Amino acid sequence: MRFFSGRFKQSGLLVKMFLVTVVSIIAVTVIITWTTIRMSERFFIETFSITNFKVLTQIKESFESYHQSVVIASNNVAQSGTIKRILSEEYTDPVKLLRAYYNLSQQMKRVSSSLEAYEAGVYVMGINGIGYSTDRTYWPINDEELRNHPITRDTRLKPTRLFYQYDYSGQAKAVGAEPTIVASKALMERMTGKSYGTMYFAIPESEWKSFYANYTSPGNDILVMDRSGVIVSSNRTDLIGDKATELLGYAAEMERTSADYRTAKVMGKELIVLSEYLAPFDMYLVNLIDKQTAIGHFIDRKAIVLIVAAVVMAALLIVFLISRRLTRSLSMLVRQIGSASKFDFSHYVKVGGSYETRQIGHAFNAMLDELHDYVEKLVQSQKQIRNAELEALQQQINPHFLYNTLASIKFLVQQGSKEEAAATINALISLLQNAIGHVSETITIGQELVNLRNYVFINQKRYGDRIKVSYFAAPDCLQYHIPRLILQPFIENSFFHAFNRKPEGSIHVMVWREGELLICEVVDNGDGMEVTVDSALPNVKNKRQLFTGIGVRNVNERIKLIYGEAYGVSISSERGEGTKVRIVLPLVAE
Repeated sequence: MRFFSGRFKQSGLLVKMFLVTVVSIIAVTVIITWTTIRMSERFFIETFSITNFKVLTQIKESFESYHQSVVIASNNVAQSGTIKRILSEEYTDPVKLLRAYYNLSQQMKRVSSSLEAYEAGVYVMGINGIGYSTDRTYWPINDEELRNHPITRDTRLKPTRLFYQYDYSGQAKAVGAEPTIVASKALMERMTGKSYGTMYFAIPESEWKSFYANYTSPGNDILVMDRSGVIVSSNRTDLIGDKATELLGYAAEMERTSADYRTAKVMGKELIVLSEYLAPFDMYLVNLIDKQTAIGHFIDRKAIVLIVAAVVMAALLIVFLISRRLTRSLSMLVRQIGSASKFDFSHYVKVGGSYETRQIGHAFNAMLDELHDYVEKLVQSQKQIRNAELEALQQQINPHFLYNTLASIKFLVQQGSKEEAAATINALISLLQNAIGHVSETITIGQELVNLRNYVFINQKRYGDRIKVSYFAAPDCLQYHIPRLILQPFIENSFFHAFNRKPEGSIHVMVWREGELLICEVVDNGDGMEVTVDSALPNVKNKRQLFTGIGVRNVNERIKLIYGEAYGVSISSERGEGTKVRIVLPLVAE
């Protein structure tokens, strides 16, 4: 994985050029293809809508022709004096009543002759209760139900109007008859305007369907919808009787704006909607075209996508070969330059390729020569600086520490505690020998722990043993070397700054090995402190060091200077919980 990552970085120019080209080709191809398909779809929809609009016009003419036949039949009923007399007179003699029914049937046969071309039943109902129907199979409803039917009630409210209503309820629904469209109008006297009955024309839904059945196909549906949005007729029987409010809104909008068509998502599909208003019926004739079905046969998107993909792949292959040829010499130079650090900049790059690449190669080799000289001088200078810093810090024994320690020894002598005074003097001598007497940069873990014990012993003699210090070092780590005075500053900080609020506590010094790392931790259960998220070390550089000038930040910077950025000090702490200092060092067994 690392190999491929390196190759990717070294061929960055080729990759970037290729990616830019890929994105450009794909973007242009997609835009052109999408634009072409959209233009083709729009052209097809407009052409298709013109054809279907002509079809809707023909269907509309069929409906208007049918309406004209209904109007003629309704006029014949309204102009018949015999029908008027039969429906308005009261009959008490059964013989006269039978004769009236016979005459009414003869009149209705003549009236219905104008509707012989269509399937329809003509009903009349007088105010005297006499009613007659030429064929009740189209609308199976009895006289009592007809008198109280909503259609009759609506007709009486608008007696001068012949209007059409959808009905599929009551007896018709019970016997399983098909839905019916009923045209109704009140029968009125011309002079007085008084109503003497009502006439009905019951048209089976299948009769209306015959007007447009030849013009439908899968994905190309026609329906008739009234002003309330109820679908009264359609080639799709599952839609009849449903209320399509959204579709009604589209139809009304196209009527208002005189739009030829519109596309919309209706019934979960993308449809092309065409509409014609049937004024005599106060209904809408709507044509629904499944966009996917219609355009899918016209535009083979799968074939287009495959062709475009093949063209793009061929173009990308050509572009890749050309780009690779142009950038190969530069990529080889980049790989050589990238691997130079692995050989401590001792390997020079091979000069070749284009003029620009050769110039870069010569410049890089010249830079390596200068770099070698600079690194040698820098290494020597850093060694001198580190030694100077160490020697300077070793000499910075705080006079207050010496004064306080000597004062403690004097007090022990005055108290007669000669053995304790002698032990304290021995600890101070050992501590001073380690801090001043040695010139090497590192000491063993064992030696550092001895120095820590001496330092803690001196402080406990002066301040008491309210702070306990424990040492836990793995036996296999005692021979490893670390920079001198690495742990002492953290013991000092914990000893004098971690227990300002708590009367007592403990400090644990732990050393162990993790793989190729040496881990040292100084943990206390003292007051704790705030450690910012964006920094590995808290702001403790202003805290006074009582022994030497080697502070917390000095330790961290010193470790990084000697061993590198991968090593150093990290501190975690919580208020009231204590502080943990973690020091990560390499294993050095000098």
